[in-house]
Amino acid sequence: MILEKIVELLAETAGCEASEIKAETKFADLGIDSLDIVELIMNIEDEFKVEVEMDQSLVTVADLVAKIEEQLNKA
Repeated sequence: MILEKIVELLAETAGCEASEIKAETKFADLGIDSLDIVELIMNIEDEFKVEVEMDQSLVTVADLVAKIEEQLNKA
């Protein structure tokens, strides 16, 4: 499932336990910086074979999951 994979990738990037990350978790609360975000996006694009643009609308993990689902539905 998309959420579980995103949580796994985020936990690796943020250096925290996956159990600490929920759908409503905000990226800002994870303490990841812009370089971490770039690495995360690259990993997501490799994993799901979609293009994801990080923009102001992506605040929570759920926002990112919705964006990926939207891209996968277009394919």
